[in-house]
Amino acid sequence: MPFLLPLLLLAPQAYDPEIEAVMNRKRKERAEAAASASAAPATTAPSDGRIPVPAKYAAKFQACLDQAVEAPDKGIAFAQQWRIDGGGFYARNCMGFAYARAERWAPAIVAFEQGADEAERNGEMMQSGRLWAQAGNAALAGGDAAKARDDFDAALARGLPDGVEKGEVHLDRARALVALNDAKGARDSLDVALEQVPRDPLAWLLSATLARRAGEMKLAQAHIARAVQLSPDDASVALEEGNIAILTDQEDIARSAWQRAVKLAAPSPAGKAAADNLSRLPPPAR
Repeated sequence: MPFLLPLLLLAPQAYDPEIEAVMNRKRKERAEAAASASAAPATTAPSDGRIPVPAKYAAKFQACLDQAVEAPDKGIAFAQQWRIDGGGFYARNCMGFAYARAERWAPAIVAFEQGADEAERNGEMMQSGRLWAQAGNAALAGGDAAKARDDFDAALARGLPDGVEKGEVHLDRARALVALNDAKGARDSLDVALEQVPRDPLAWLLSATLARRAGEMKLAQAHIARAVQLSPDDASVALEEGNIAILTDQEDIARSAWQRAVKLAAPSPAGKAAADNLSRLPPPAR
């Protein structure tokens, strides 16, 4: 291997591909929240993990979300008044959403946690679990990984159903544990997430990245291949594919993957990191 490649492998890469993938997903979720948050009947659980809202509260809940999307302060004021008028934990849920829209993570956490406690007092354990999960995501967005871990643990303790809801909480819990340098705990949660949401490319990307960091290169190769299969047009996935390839002496594959990342999203952190890696490679052999 040319001398430059070990330097590439040792050079600190401030950008982490899974972080950009998570942020892209969260930005998309937030942008689509108003459209996708239409209330579901109380007897059904939406497949995307949103909190189901009984018909009794549905119109007010949607109106509250609309206010929060239009202007977070309006949503907060609406939710506060609705809570006084008997909106219960649904009002607190909207309040947390409005604070999150404003990126005011500390009060968002409080609103979601208070909603979770109120739901549990009313015997709504599953709703409580969903609200604990939202509190965990707010904590993670605010940079408090320990708080996020505790909230995700609380969500899982409330008995979330198998499938998307449980899988996404384990996936987010793994992100918190990675931030806390708990690789074993992160691996345990990722393994559950892969079982619960096998078609989520982010789960495979996170798993591949964690395996690479642990030196488990066969696992990293297998899991990044699955991420590529599920999300071939994601620059973050392409970047990590290259990262793993260069560490397994596959320079041609690494070069191709990084070039794809640049082509897909040159201005993004993933694209910039891939371009930087490419600049460190020696010219291809002729």
